[in-house]
Order: sequence, then structure tokens, then C-alpha cells
Amino acid sequence: MEKLGEKLLNWASILDEQTRRQALATSTLPFIHPHVALMPDAHLGKGATVGSVIPTDGAIIPAAVGVDIGCGMIAVRTQFTATDLLRRDLSVLRVAVERSVPLSAGAANRVVSETAAPRVAELERLEPERAAFRESLVPRWRLALGSLGSGNHFIEVSLDEDGAVWAFLHSGSRGPGNKLAVHHIAVARERARREALDLPDPDLASLVEGTEEFDAYLADLYWAQHFALLNREEMMDRVTARLGEFLGEPVREQERINCHHNYTAREEHYGRTVWLSRKGAIDASAGRAGLVPGSMGTASYVVVGRGNRESLNSSPHGAGREFSRTAARKRFTREQLREAMRGIEYRDTDAFLDEIPAAYKDIDRVMADAADLVEVRHVLRQVVNVKGD
Repeated sequence: MEKLGEKLLNWASILDEQTRRQALATSTLPFIHPHVALMPDAHLGKGATVGSVIPTDGAIIPAAVGVDIGCGMIAVRTQFTATDLLRRDLSVLRVAVERSVPLSAGAANRVVSETAAPRVAELERLEPERAAFRESLVPRWRLALGSLGSGNHFIEVSLDEDGAVWAFLHSGSRGPGNKLAVHHIAVARERARREALDLPDPDLASLVEGTEEFDAYLADLYWAQHFALLNREEMMDRVTARLGEFLGEPVREQERINCHHNYTAREEHYGRTVWLSRKGAIDASAGRAGLVPGSMGTASYVVVGRGNRESLNSSPHGAGREFSRTAARKRFTREQLREAMRGIEYRDTDAFLDEIPAAYKDIDRVMADAADLVEVRHVLRQVVNVKGD
């Protein structure tokens, strides 16, 4: 760990100058307490740095949570082993999963499934005072529950160091969370314009605790975070059902972990209760289980938090991009992607070129940087990869 500014601590050994400047700008805001913690996977984001932990006193910065509210990971360890899985044609399993979960940006279910119905009902009861607004903004949110999305979102079947089979996926609040976030980011920016606030970046505009604007954001934030959690639960139930069918025996879950990495929570740090926004970071409180995925084709990690006080009980959420999507498409080839994915069942298409592992930081280096933040329990190597275009 190194101190980069009066209120900025850094765990990233790979850190470009733009990202450093962006994180420093966030750390200078007057309501930051005690400091911003920059995770090993830190990279440039919209307004605030992806891979940063931002504690705020009396305010929340909507862009410091991000537009995919509640994005995170879920993993299930099954009773199956590598011997059960690897003797079969894994393309059959991949296609079955692809048919069960809507993939890609804008994709949704045609109907609310039997398994999704109780989750939809749970969300209909949550934050009822904001229900009319949500319905007007995202009337089709029910059909989005149980859909993956695109970009770095994925579904994987993996093996750990002992040969146990895991199902692992990464997704968030999809279109509903995005639309809610965009709305409240605009509200915060309008407040900053109205009050002529001098900000290092317009997207660092905040909402002040005790105002109607703040309360509306908090209600929508909590709803979207819970949508994201239930969205992962719904997809995982579908994935484990397909896995059980593929192997001829229902999955018996040995362990299930579900964690956010784009969210805000009320927490106490350094003697003060603050709003803690983790934008690309997970809760790594002492003894807490977490998930840190690598990039497409690389290892993922099941971890347990060490409760590092200076990191605000946080750890990285993944590898972190080293090249933008546009730069990756110019720099890498489909043959390089095929080589990186050798031995993994995946849909071979140019659409995933910007997700090539070389576009990301080395996940092993990220985890080495995080050695005082989390303890590694399992290392997962994917054998099946499913992504949306």
C-alpha cells in the first residue's frame, strides 16, 4: 500500500497516470472521510475510478456507485467433479445455458418464469413509495430479471484445485438499474449546476443527506441493488438446473456466495458512520466470503476477507481493464483470442475480441497486490464460458 495524496491510499502496482489523477480528484471532495482506497484492479471510470472505495459523510455521489447498480458475482460449488464433467461434450451444456438465460444488451425474457415470479413479487413489495416512478421509467423490468447482459458479464462452469465443479456468473441490475442510475446522476449534476458548485468532474456531483433528492436515490438504489442480487440468483438457478440435466443428476449445492461490487452501504469506519460506495470492489470484512473473477480465459478466485482497516474492509472485484474496448479491438486478433481460450468451450466469435484476457490486468498480479486484503480459498479454472454479444 502507498499513500498517493492526503486522502488517497493505493494498492495497485499497475496504475496509469489518468487513473491516478481521477482518484486524486475524488479524494479532494470535502465530505470524504477518512480517505479513498484504490484497489489493485483500479482503472479509469465515469466520474469516479473503477476499483475505488469512496466513504462519504452526509452525501452520496451516484456516479461513484455507477450505472450498473448492484453489479456483482455469484458462485455455487456442486457435488460434481472433473471426472463427471470432462468426459462429455461440453458444447451441449454451453448451448443449453445459452438457451435458458437471455444474453446480450437489451435481451429479456418473453414471460416471467415460474422461478422468477416470487422474486418479482418480492421486488414489487420493496420501496413501494417509488413504485410508480420505477414503472414509468422501466415498465418492462420484470422481464429483465434472469438476464445476463453483455460486456464483461459472463456465465462459467469451472473446476477448483481439487477438481470440484463450480458454476460462476457475473451480472447486475441490467436495464432497470442503468435507467435509475442515469436519472439520479442527472439530478445530481443539475443540483451542482444550480448551486454553482466547483467540481473537478461534473460526474462527481452528489446528493445531500436529508433532501428529497437523496431519499429518492437511496430508495431506488436499494431496490436496484436487490434486483441485481435476485437477478443473479435467478440465473444461477437456471444454470445449475441445466448442469444437473447435463450430468443426469440434480445439483446438490455445497456452497453459494453472492456479492455486490457496485453499491453503497451504511458502514462505520475510523469512528464515523459513512455512506461507503464500492465502485468495482467487494466487502472484505474479516471472515466474509467473496468472489474475484479474472478475465475471459483466466482464473477466478473464491476468497475470504481479512478485514483490512486501511482498505475500508474492501478488496478488488476482478482483473480491471488495461486497454479500452476500442484499443483492444485494434490491438488483438481473433487468433490470439482462440489461443487464449484453448481448452475452454466458448462461442467462437469476433464479438468477444475486446474481452480477450490481454485487454485486462494480470489477475495473478492483482491478487498478489491484494494479499493483505483477502485470503484465497479456491482458484477456479473455467472449462465452459458463456457471454452475450
